[in-house]
Amino acid sequence: MSDIYIPGVKSRYDTDKLIEDLMKVERIPKERAQKNVENLKTEKTTWQDIGRRMTSLRESARTLYSFQSPFTERVVKSADESVITGTAGREAAEQERSFIVKQIATADRFLSKPLPENYTVAPGTYTFGVGKDSLSFAFRGGSLKDFAEALNKRGRDIIRSDVITVEPGTKSLIIESLKTGSVNRLSFKEDAEKLALNTGMVEKIDSVSRNLVKEPVTVPAGGSKQFPIGPTLPNRSGLMLSYEIATTVKPDTSNQDPGPPSGPEIPVPGSITYGGITIENDPATVALPPYSPPPQPKRIDTFDVIQLSFSDGTTKRLPPISDATEYKNYQYKLADISDGKTITSISVVNGNTHRDINIQNLRIYDSEANEGLRPLNPVSTAQDAILTMDGIQVNRSSNTIDDLIPSVTLTLKGSSDKPVKINVEPDRQASKDAIISLVANYNRLLADLNVLTRNDDKIIQELSYLSKDEQDEMKKKLGSLQGDSTLNTFKSTLQRLATSSYPTSLEREMAMLAQIGISTDARKAGSSQGYDASRLRGYLEIDEKVLDQALQSKLPAIKELFGKDTDGDLIVDSGFAFSLDNLIRPYVQTGGIIALKTSGLDNRIGQEEKRIESLDKQLAAKEQSLKQQYGKMEGALNSMEKTSSSLDQFSKSSNQ
Repeated sequence: MSDIYIPGVKSRYDTDKLIEDLMKVERIPKERAQKNVENLKTEKTTWQDIGRRMTSLRESARTLYSFQSPFTERVVKSADESVITGTAGREAAEQERSFIVKQIATADRFLSKPLPENYTVAPGTYTFGVGKDSLSFAFRGGSLKDFAEALNKRGRDIIRSDVITVEPGTKSLIIESLKTGSVNRLSFKEDAEKLALNTGMVEKIDSVSRNLVKEPVTVPAGGSKQFPIGPTLPNRSGLMLSYEIATTVKPDTSNQDPGPPSGPEIPVPGSITYGGITIENDPATVALPPYSPPPQPKRIDTFDVIQLSFSDGTTKRLPPISDATEYKNYQYKLADISDGKTITSISVVNGNTHRDINIQNLRIYDSEANEGLRPLNPVSTAQDAILTMDGIQVNRSSNTIDDLIPSVTLTLKGSSDKPVKINVEPDRQASKDAIISLVANYNRLLADLNVLTRNDDKIIQELSYLSKDEQDEMKKKLGSLQGDSTLNTFKSTLQRLATSSYPTSLEREMAMLAQIGISTDARKAGSSQGYDASRLRGYLEIDEKVLDQALQSKLPAIKELFGKDTDGDLIVDSGFAFSLDNLIRPYVQTGGIIALKTSGLDNRIGQEEKRIESLDKQLAAKEQSLKQQYGKMEGALNSMEKTSSSLDQFSKSSNQ
């Protein structure tokens, strides 16, 4: 008996393959549902990406019309940043100032003589002073390194120390103040003074301080006052002249006309009567000369009022003082103003006609000496910064000065004999950067909208700045939301805003973005004719030359172009940036259009995923049913096959 061909017998036929083929047909609804979920998730991601693009554009727009817009930023430009720099707040007024930095503020920094490497600091109580601050600590004794570490541990922000190798085989100790200015001199007391003397850091000297004026002295307008110095001063490099001056303006009465003087009294004409006849004298007919007001005295304003007198009989005027009712301090190194001569006296010569000069704390002192000690190896000595602003000298204890120009902080970097110009002006670069950022975010959003709403490969090819991988990702989204009315409406409104006009104080001269070099220029590059189709898609372009010129000369109007209060209620209600913000807000706000879109997609995704879960159960049950049915069939077929085999054997036996 020939073999019986019966499909499904496992020993000869693949029932698993048969079941799998049947299940492929059963899985088609699930696969469709899974594909739908992928498409929904892609659409959700697309809307989220659009939301992020919109948010970026909105933030750029809000930056340009908010209270903190870059149009109100101020910047300080220095002609020489190695001498002076600065920063400015928004309230700073536009201005130009001229500075000469005679010296920067420094701190005391003292170096000891070379000491043996095994030098030991004795135990004791070490007390240091920096201006009004003091530091005291007990030291148990040890090496220079141990002492420096102990001092630094307690020095906080006022004092520090270090150990360096100046000469081979020796060590030197450095102790320095961390505060600048003459008021922050470094002082040594108790065991600290002994250490400074023993290590050759300082020496004892006699004080040469001369207090010429302590209490205020007033020199009236037109007057003068001389202050003799006394004994000849020693020739020391650290000698300083210091004084404080204020001015008092007197009422100007010179312009008051006293009127004509009283003229001579002319007696009443006399008369005589004789024989009943009266004879009267005629009145005088002599005319008085006409009245002419006296000539007005010349008003004199002068501020070079401090004069030095030298032993050779010559004099010298110091730089002008400032006209201020509050006392201002002035300091000079004697070596810089004496011209190598011996100063005998200092005078206040008030050449003003209506201004009194008040002087106090006029003194000469040794800037290098402090409480009878003078540094032998000063790396630097505490001194004030001395500078002139527009010819007016000022002194400050710090190189950071924030009380000279309102809302401006100056930082002194170095000295210079030549004037350095400082300009406080609008931060035009910050404004330009913000505008460029706005245009960039506008174009990125518009590019995404063009890709999503148009099924044209050229749109992607035009985005030459994208990498190949980015272009491939764009191709997957091409035209995916082509029929979405929400996006199409938004895109058309966005493009309309870029070409609309907005009121400014310059009216027609400044009302559109194109007037500051921002436009949708559709002309072909390098051609005076025709149009480039790629440029008709609404992308904005910037002519930086035009923009720079506008920022230089029309900054206030540019600010209004992006955001302006048109009705005087102190609330911005017009402008390109303002309009962009209003357009985008309903899309990206909490519960807005984008949120509703993604929420709806989440619901659909959830529904599809539940359907897939149900189909999975159905498929599992179906597959199990098929396996059971085919299993029974295989059992029956196996039994039949055994019977067939027995019959074959029987037939063969019978034939033999």
